[in-house]
Amino acid sequence: PLREYPLSIAEKRRLRDFQQADTKRLSVWKQWKRSSSKSLRKILSEARELSSNLELWRHAIHSIEGKFGTGIQSYFSFLRFLVLLNFIIFILMFSFVTLPTIFSTYGIFNSSIAKIPLENTGSHCTVYKPSGNKGLVYFYTYLKDLLSGTGFLEVTSLFYGYYTIDAVWVSIMRYNLPLGYLLATFAYLGLSLIWIIKRSVEGFKQNLVHSEDQFQSYCNKVFAGWDFCITDPNAARLKQRSLQYELQEERLRRKIADRTTKEKLRIYSLRIIINIIAIAVLSGCFYSIYRATVFSQENSNVVSTMNSQSNLLVQYLPSMVITLANFVAPQIFSLLIRFEDYSPAFEIRLTLMRCVFVRLASIGVLLFSLWGQISYCDSDKCKACGYNYELYPCWESDVGQEMYKLMIFDLIMILATTLFVEFPRKLLVTHCSCKPVQWCGLQEFRISDNVLEIIYGQTICWIGTFFSPLLPAIATIKYFIIFYIKKISLTHTCKPAARPIRASSSNSFFLVVLLIGLVLAFIPVGISIALIPSSKACGPFRSFNTSWAVVPDTILGFPTVLQQVLHGIASEAFAVPFFMVICLIMFYCIALAGAHKRVVEQLREQLVLESRDKMFLIRKITEAQRQS
Repeated sequence: PLREYPLSIAEKRRLRDFQQADTKRLSVWKQWKRSSSKSLRKILSEARELSSNLELWRHAIHSIEGKFGTGIQSYFSFLRFLVLLNFIIFILMFSFVTLPTIFSTYGIFNSSIAKIPLENTGSHCTVYKPSGNKGLVYFYTYLKDLLSGTGFLEVTSLFYGYYTIDAVWVSIMRYNLPLGYLLATFAYLGLSLIWIIKRSVEGFKQNLVHSEDQFQSYCNKVFAGWDFCITDPNAARLKQRSLQYELQEERLRRKIADRTTKEKLRIYSLRIIINIIAIAVLSGCFYSIYRATVFSQENSNVVSTMNSQSNLLVQYLPSMVITLANFVAPQIFSLLIRFEDYSPAFEIRLTLMRCVFVRLASIGVLLFSLWGQISYCDSDKCKACGYNYELYPCWESDVGQEMYKLMIFDLIMILATTLFVEFPRKLLVTHCSCKPVQWCGLQEFRISDNVLEIIYGQTICWIGTFFSPLLPAIATIKYFIIFYIKKISLTHTCKPAARPIRASSSNSFFLVVLLIGLVLAFIPVGISIALIPSSKACGPFRSFNTSWAVVPDTILGFPTVLQQVLHGIASEAFAVPFFMVICLIMFYCIALAGAHKRVVEQLREQLVLESRDKMFLIRKITEAQRQS
């Protein structure tokens, strides 16, 4: 057993002499290894302390946590994570794609232009005339180009069409820009996936710790539910209402469990009807986005020759329709969910998942509409190119412009909502004593809605980075601005939501939704790389049929042995056994997790029995003392 009393002076002296003698017996290598490991641990601890002090918005987020609790603090921490993620993606794309092109453009390094094969491609496929501004240009034209990504922005490094370099030569070393472009795309998607999964696992561990039975959950809410980070009286009252709401939720669960068969039949029939209405609303939103995208693509070039103001409206028509759908559909879902008679917690989750589906699927409908226009060919010349070369001579830049417009319009809507909706509402509630105004009250700072906004923007960034390599820089600046906008909105114009979300569960849900957005981003990027023919008039892949074709072309330059190894790894003979091994490992991990869960449940049962035995023993001792 360990000694529980402190060591005497003589014992400390003997222990120090023993350590010195043990050190003398060590070899020089082991002494150096021990001292270096101590120094390394000290350096790492000091580096962690320094990094925590240099953490972005550290004091601001701690202040928000103290005034409004950990639930709202989790939103701002999530926003900080996206700022750092986009900044790293920007550094990655700028270092491996933009910087080599800039060096070669200004003659710092030698380079070669991507050659266009004319054997299987007509010369008409290689014609690309960007709509750059020439001569005397009005200020409004520059503003329109800044908002739509056309004009002078179309010929900058912001979009795919700027990168026409095939290789950059640094002394005798050759940098393959098309391969670097493709690998950088895979790298930022893989980095995002790994980082999100790592943070999700940490959140799932916390949820696993917090998972307990109904009795333990009730006791924890009663005896340990208070958030001692709260320092603001208003936030304290909000936390009291939140605990009251959570305790009422336990009562509603018991009421739901006691429903009769007739009540269940009525509720299930009503839910089927409401879900049909929800599907009809989604279908209407998606069809409107599809028609708006087709109309915008078909008429933007026609209107541009008539009126620049009408041209800007036509170009932004898909973004406006998507924003309108993202605003109207959640309001309808919030109204319908009241009649479905779910528990309050499940109401929030179901509404959020429907809103997530609307926001993320709207991007998919937009891209599907664009691809339908890009792939539409009605002549032999068009089929020779593989895409609609007349409307989209550089279709990658056109897709990048659509993603750019979605991101800019999203930021404009966030700014407009704060300035023209929340701030006037705050003034009315403060200075007007009318009952309707006081009944409406201040705008609630709903964490889930705000998170969906930034996840929607992040999905746009992941999809658009392949077509616009500098889009992560715009996303970083955008989220940086949004942080201060939301901070001002929270402290001056809004009030915290009446139903706050627990920080641990909210972090996990945010990351799961973000992971869904990332998986959705994989699909259009993968289709654009592997299936759709690359533009023959612009970009680094114009000498290849598709963007993926650069990989087998690069492998052909490897030694024969390495080629055989790579072909073997890519063959079915390797893929099938590898898939089976992965499945076995996955089943083993699932079984191991189930075993650990059963052990935890048994330990909890033993703790309950132990506490009962102690209570029984205390009761017997008390009775014996009374009898004596």
